[in-house]
Amino acid sequence: MTLDLQDPVTLAALGGGVLALLLVLILFAALKAARVAAPLSWQMSQLGQRVQALSDGQQHLAGGLHHVSDAQAKAQAQMMGLMEQRLADVADSMGEALEGSAVRTARSLGDLHARLEAIDKAQENIEKLSGDVLSLQDILSNKQTRGAFGEIQLHDIVGRALPSDAFTMQATLSNGKRADCLIHLPNPPGPIAIDAKFPLEPYEALRNATTEAERQEARRQMRGSMRNHMRAIAEKYIIEGETAEGALMFLPSEAVYAELHSNFPELVREGFALKVWTVSPTTCMATLHTMRAVLKDARMREQAGAIRRELAELCRDLERLGGRVENLDRHFAQAAKDVSEIRISADKAGRRARRLDNFDFEELSPDSPAPPLRVGG
Repeated sequence: MTLDLQDPVTLAALGGGVLALLLVLILFAALKAARVAAPLSWQMSQLGQRVQALSDGQQHLAGGLHHVSDAQAKAQAQMMGLMEQRLADVADSMGEALEGSAVRTARSLGDLHARLEAIDKAQENIEKLSGDVLSLQDILSNKQTRGAFGEIQLHDIVGRALPSDAFTMQATLSNGKRADCLIHLPNPPGPIAIDAKFPLEPYEALRNATTEAERQEARRQMRGSMRNHMRAIAEKYIIEGETAEGALMFLPSEAVYAELHSNFPELVREGFALKVWTVSPTTCMATLHTMRAVLKDARMREQAGAIRRELAELCRDLERLGGRVENLDRHFAQAAKDVSEIRISADKAGRRARRLDNFDFEELSPDSPAPPLRVGG
């Protein structure tokens, strides 16, 4: 058990104990002195007085201890009241804080739930997209399906850029070869063929290569495949007198187009030499819009004779219209003259009518002759 020296009760108890101890020591000292210096009766009387004094001191000490105890009790009561008030304030603050925290937590949980729903939807879209990508990979892994995919993409682009009568899909040429698309351009340059069967295997091998040796082998295969494909296009789709002097090689991927121009510029130059131009979906659309302008200009030239004939007819119609306007103007002038003459005659008739109205007719006898009536101006 430890003593709290800051506690007033403890201090009062210790003070009382010390005071009692001092009184006992004084008492023993007085008794010892009384035995030596005075007779026993006097000593007893002195001892009684000192005991009485000691009793009075104990009573005063008890009163002081009681006062100290009361003060300590009041201080403890005040302290308890203050502590209860502080605890109540803290409880109110904690309640408000907990309520606000609960509201924020509920709002956060709602937001988290909404985000989880969005993530679930995104996950579903990703899974669907993954399935579509796998399907696309299956399509591109087969030569026939890859060629059909390229043709469909090419048909969609050409159909958006040109009128339906300006191109033919799967057109057969005089040499028996079938072009994926034939654009009917006027001479010159003439119809131009587009091929959509790009060899994708070397490009996939180049993408999947992990070592330098594999990359070198994939580049070699891609160069060989591209050269053979461009030469085949030049041989099959460039026919003198039938088609244009060049042909287009359609790449269904912008990535392949970028790879070809970035890392295989010699193949691009060889394509220029063979007059086989490489186009991607974006550049193909731009090229087709240029062809659309050429077709529009050619059709305008084809219709130039008809336009001139129509202009001649229009000039004749305008001449006839001018003659009819002149005739109508003459008729209007004659009508204006007739109206003016009619107005003059009407004015004269009005004046004559007013003069007749102003005549004074006198009552005449049956025998008297009637005065002559002058009519006229």
